[in-house]
Order: sequence, then structure tokens, then C-alpha cells
Amino acid sequence: MSENILYEASFKVGTINSAKYDRVSRISCMDDQNQDTTCFLDVNTELYPVEVDDRLTMALALSLNLDGSKDDSKGWRNVGRGEATLADEYDYVMHGKIYRFEEGEGQNIKVYISFGGLLMYLDGPYSALAALRVDHVYLLMKK
Repeated sequence: MSENILYEASFKVGTINSAKYDRVSRISCMDDQNQDTTCFLDVNTELYPVEVDDRLTMALALSLNLDGSKDDSKGWRNVGRGEATLADEYDYVMHGKIYRFEEGEGQNIKVYISFGGLLMYLDGPYSALAALRVDHVYLLMKK
């Protein structure tokens, strides 16, 4: 993992709740490797269909630039216009903000991220999530 990518893991989709909204589903996932991190994520399933038992690779990155440089001066809508970016390697990308941390059970911490109303909640060991901080991030996913 580079300094740009704060967190990366493979998850297996456990449940999908589509009852509340037409195009958005809340998926629950478990870390595919150690099963020590759980994730709840709102996904626009019209754009990115997800099924139970799908395996997803998720990454949280500070920038989409391949060299890891910040893209603050461009604004998130102009990133990658005509140039190769980290997003080219993934199927689904969202921009949001890590806004809250809580202590979990034992050595676990809870991390809350908002992507313009679509929410993500991570609960896992501090050692795996220690690089995360209150900041703007990109969520990148692929199957």
C-alpha cells in the first residue's frame, strides 16, 4: 500500500438491504481474509449491481493521482480529465469525508464516512484502520 492508499481490503458481501430506496442498497460485508473488519456501505446499485457472496476489493485513498499528489487545486469533479488515474483500475468510485471515530470493543475502532449522503461504517482493529483520519477520501471498489 502506498501513502496515498490509506486502507485496502477484500470483502465478501453478506447481506443487501434494498427496502428503503429504489436505486441505493445498504450492503454488509466481512473482511474476506481475517474476518476481523466489518463494513456497511450504501451503494448505488443501479450503477454498480452487487449480489450476496460477491467479493469486493475496497480502497480508501487521499488522491486519484497515480503519483499520490493531492488534487486539492482541481476540485474532485475535474480530477482525471484526460489523464490516467487510480480510478481507472476500479469499477466504482465515490468522493467523501471521514467525519467520526468511536472506540469499539477491545482493540477495535469504528470509522464513519459520508459520500454525499451515502454512508460507510467500518468496524475493525485499530492496527488496520490507524492510517485513517478526518479528511476527504475516495472510495474505490472493484469485483
